Amino acid sequence: MKKSFFFTALMVLASIASFAQVKWNADPAHTSILFSVKHLGLSFVQGHFNKFSGTIETADSTSFQNAKVDFTVDVASISTGVDQRDGHLKTDDFFNAAEYPTITLKSVSMKKVAGNKYVLLADLTIRNTTKRVAFDVTYNGVITDPWGLRRAGFTAKATINRLDYGIKYADKLPSGVDAVAPNVDITVNVEAVKK
Repeated sequence: MKKSFFFTALMVLASIASFAQVKWNADPAHTSILFSVKHLGLSFVQGHFNKFSGTIETADSTSFQNAKVDFTVDVASISTGVDQRDGHLKTDDFFNAAEYPTITLKSVSMKKVAGNKYVLLADLTIRNTTKRVAFDVTYNGVITDPWGLRRAGFTAKATINRLDYGIKYADKLPSGVDAVAPNVDITVNVEAVKK
Protein backbone atom coordinates (compact mmCIF):
# COMPACT_ATOMS: atom_id res chain seq x y z
CA MET A 1 0.00 0.00 0.00
CA LYS A 2 2.79 2.41 0.94
CA LYS A 3 4.67 1.55 -2.27
CA SER A 4 1.57 2.22 -4.32
CA PHE A 5 1.02 5.59 -2.62
CA PHE A 6 4.68 6.54 -3.03
CA PHE A 7 4.63 5.61 -6.73
CA THR A 8 1.42 7.62 -7.29
CA ALA A 9 2.92 10.63 -5.50
CA LEU A 10 6.04 10.44 -7.69
CA MET A 11 3.91 10.30 -10.83
CA VAL A 12 1.91 13.35 -9.74
CA LEU A 13 5.10 15.31 -8.98
CA ALA A 14 6.63 14.30 -12.32
CA SER A 15 3.45 15.40 -14.07
CA ILE A 16 3.49 18.79 -12.33
CA ALA A 17 7.18 19.26 -13.18
CA SER A 18 6.58 18.44 -16.84
CA PHE A 19 3.93 21.17 -17.08
CA ALA A 20 5.93 23.77 -15.15
CA GLN A 21 6.64 26.83 -17.23
CA VAL A 22 9.44 29.37 -17.04
CA LYS A 23 8.15 32.86 -17.77
CA TRP A 24 10.13 35.66 -19.37
CA ASN A 25 9.11 39.30 -19.90
CA ALA A 26 10.39 41.48 -22.73
CA ASP A 27 12.47 44.29 -21.21
CA PRO A 28 10.95 47.43 -22.81
CA ALA A 29 14.20 49.37 -22.34
CA HIS A 30 16.15 46.82 -24.40
CA THR A 31 13.54 45.49 -26.84
CA SER A 32 12.56 47.11 -30.14
CA ILE A 33 9.86 46.47 -32.74
CA LEU A 34 11.05 47.95 -36.02
CA PHE A 35 9.65 48.16 -39.55
CA SER A 36 10.97 49.29 -42.90
CA VAL A 37 9.03 50.01 -46.10
CA LYS A 38 10.13 51.31 -49.51
CA HIS A 39 9.03 54.84 -50.42
CA LEU A 40 8.57 55.99 -54.07
CA GLY A 41 10.68 53.03 -55.16
CA LEU A 42 13.78 54.92 -54.03
CA SER A 43 14.51 54.66 -50.33
CA PHE A 44 13.19 53.14 -47.13
CA VAL A 45 11.14 54.71 -44.37
CA GLN A 46 11.87 53.13 -41.02
CA GLY A 47 9.89 53.27 -37.84
CA HIS A 48 9.17 51.59 -34.55
CA PHE A 49 6.56 51.27 -31.81
CA ASN A 50 7.30 52.86 -28.44
CA LYS A 51 4.75 50.95 -26.33
CA PHE A 52 4.33 47.18 -26.22
CA SER A 53 4.38 44.20 -23.89
CA GLY A 54 5.71 40.74 -24.54
CA THR A 55 6.03 37.42 -22.75
CA ILE A 56 7.77 34.14 -23.52
CA GLU A 57 7.04 30.84 -21.76
CA THR A 58 9.46 27.93 -21.91
CA ALA A 59 9.57 24.44 -20.43
CA ASP A 60 12.88 25.26 -18.68
CA SER A 61 15.40 28.08 -18.45
CA THR A 62 17.83 26.77 -21.05
CA SER A 63 15.75 25.66 -24.05
CA PHE A 64 13.49 27.81 -26.23
CA GLN A 65 12.23 24.91 -28.33
CA ASN A 66 8.40 25.08 -28.39
CA ALA A 67 8.42 28.41 -26.53
CA LYS A 68 5.11 30.27 -26.33
CA VAL A 69 5.45 33.88 -27.47
CA ASP A 70 2.82 36.57 -26.93
CA PHE A 71 3.23 40.27 -27.84
CA THR A 72 0.79 43.19 -27.84
CA VAL A 73 1.70 46.50 -29.51
CA ASP A 74 0.08 49.90 -28.93
CA VAL A 75 -0.58 51.18 -32.48
CA ALA A 76 -0.82 54.82 -31.37
CA SER A 77 2.82 54.63 -30.20
CA ILE A 78 4.07 54.38 -33.81
CA SER A 79 7.06 56.61 -34.54
CA THR A 80 8.94 57.34 -37.75
CA GLY A 81 10.54 60.57 -36.58
CA VAL A 82 8.09 62.76 -38.56
CA ASP A 83 4.97 63.86 -36.65
CA GLN A 84 2.86 64.50 -39.77
CA ARG A 85 3.65 61.04 -41.17
CA ASP A 86 2.98 59.39 -37.80
CA GLY A 87 -0.42 61.09 -37.74
CA HIS A 88 -1.22 59.77 -41.22
CA LEU A 89 -0.18 56.24 -40.23
CA LYS A 90 -2.75 56.34 -37.41
CA THR A 91 -5.60 57.11 -39.85
CA ASP A 92 -7.78 54.67 -41.77
CA ASP A 93 -5.38 54.85 -44.74
CA PHE A 94 -3.03 52.73 -42.65
CA PHE A 95 -3.56 51.35 -39.12
CA ASN A 96 -6.74 53.18 -37.97
CA ALA A 97 -5.45 53.36 -34.41
CA ALA A 98 -8.78 54.64 -33.07
CA GLU A 99 -10.70 51.55 -34.19
CA TYR A 100 -7.88 48.99 -34.01
CA PRO A 101 -5.65 50.13 -31.11
CA THR A 102 -3.47 47.02 -30.85
CA ILE A 103 -1.40 44.66 -32.96
CA THR A 104 -0.99 41.19 -31.49
CA LEU A 105 1.33 38.28 -32.14
CA LYS A 106 0.68 34.82 -30.70
CA SER A 107 2.98 31.91 -31.41
CA VAL A 108 1.80 28.68 -33.00
CA SER A 109 5.19 26.96 -32.80
CA MET A 110 8.87 27.70 -32.28
CA LYS A 111 11.23 25.12 -33.70
CA LYS A 112 15.01 24.97 -33.66
CA VAL A 113 16.32 24.48 -37.19
CA ALA A 114 20.11 24.61 -36.72
CA GLY A 115 22.59 25.94 -34.17
CA ASN A 116 21.15 29.15 -32.77
CA LYS A 117 18.48 29.48 -35.50
CA TYR A 118 14.76 28.97 -34.93
CA VAL A 119 11.58 29.43 -36.96
CA LEU A 120 8.71 31.08 -35.10
CA LEU A 121 5.33 30.46 -36.68
CA ALA A 122 2.88 33.01 -35.28
CA ASP A 123 -0.57 34.49 -35.81
CA LEU A 124 -0.14 38.20 -36.46
CA THR A 125 -3.27 40.34 -36.09
CA ILE A 126 -3.46 43.85 -37.55
CA ARG A 127 -6.77 45.71 -38.01
CA ASN A 128 -8.65 42.60 -36.79
CA THR A 129 -7.16 40.54 -39.63
CA THR A 130 -5.06 37.54 -38.61
CA LYS A 131 -2.49 35.91 -40.86
CA ARG A 132 0.09 33.26 -40.05
CA VAL A 133 3.65 34.53 -40.44
CA ALA A 134 7.00 32.72 -40.27
CA PHE A 135 9.76 34.64 -38.46
CA ASP A 136 13.41 33.69 -38.83
CA VAL A 137 14.78 33.89 -35.29
CA THR A 138 18.39 34.11 -34.16
CA TYR A 139 18.95 33.19 -30.52
CA ASN A 140 21.65 35.56 -29.27
CA GLY A 141 22.32 33.72 -26.01
CA VAL A 142 21.47 33.82 -22.32
CA ILE A 143 23.36 35.38 -19.40
CA THR A 144 23.00 36.28 -15.76
CA ASP A 145 23.40 40.06 -15.61
CA PRO A 146 25.39 41.93 -12.89
CA TRP A 147 22.17 42.33 -10.84
CA GLY A 148 21.47 38.58 -10.79
CA LEU A 149 18.72 38.58 -13.44
CA ARG A 150 18.63 35.91 -16.13
CA ARG A 151 18.39 37.47 -19.60
CA ALA A 152 17.96 35.94 -23.07
CA GLY A 153 18.30 37.71 -26.41
CA PHE A 154 16.66 37.13 -29.80
CA THR A 155 16.37 38.80 -33.19
CA ALA A 156 13.30 37.88 -35.25
CA LYS A 157 12.73 38.90 -38.88
CA ALA A 158 9.83 38.56 -41.31
CA THR A 159 8.31 40.29 -44.33
CA ILE A 160 4.56 40.82 -44.65
CA ASN A 161 2.30 42.30 -47.30
CA ARG A 162 0.45 45.15 -45.57
CA LEU A 163 -2.44 44.92 -48.05
CA ASP A 164 -3.24 41.47 -46.62
CA TYR A 165 -4.14 43.22 -43.36
CA GLY A 166 -6.37 45.93 -44.82
CA ILE A 167 -3.67 48.61 -44.71
CA LYS A 168 -5.09 49.97 -47.91
CA TYR A 169 -3.13 53.11 -48.83
CA ALA A 170 -2.32 52.53 -52.51
CA ASP A 171 -1.26 55.79 -54.18
CA LYS A 172 1.02 55.32 -57.19
CA LEU A 173 3.36 57.49 -59.19
CA PRO A 174 2.46 58.16 -62.85
CA SER A 175 5.02 55.46 -63.67
CA GLY A 176 2.97 52.92 -61.70
CA VAL A 177 5.48 52.66 -58.83
CA ASP A 178 3.87 52.41 -55.38
CA ALA A 179 4.22 55.53 -53.24
CA VAL A 180 4.42 53.12 -50.29
CA ALA A 181 5.40 49.55 -51.16
CA PRO A 182 3.11 46.68 -50.14
CA ASN A 183 5.93 44.67 -48.54
CA VAL A 184 7.02 45.63 -45.04
CA ASP A 185 10.14 44.22 -43.38
CA ILE A 186 9.78 43.60 -39.64
CA THR A 187 12.65 43.19 -37.18
CA VAL A 188 12.06 42.49 -33.49
CA ASN A 189 15.02 42.63 -31.13
CA VAL A 190 14.07 41.09 -27.80
CA GLU A 191 15.88 41.09 -24.48
CA ALA A 192 13.77 38.93 -22.19
CA VAL A 193 14.12 38.75 -18.41
CA LYS A 194 13.25 35.59 -16.50
CA LYS A 195 10.58 36.21 -13.86
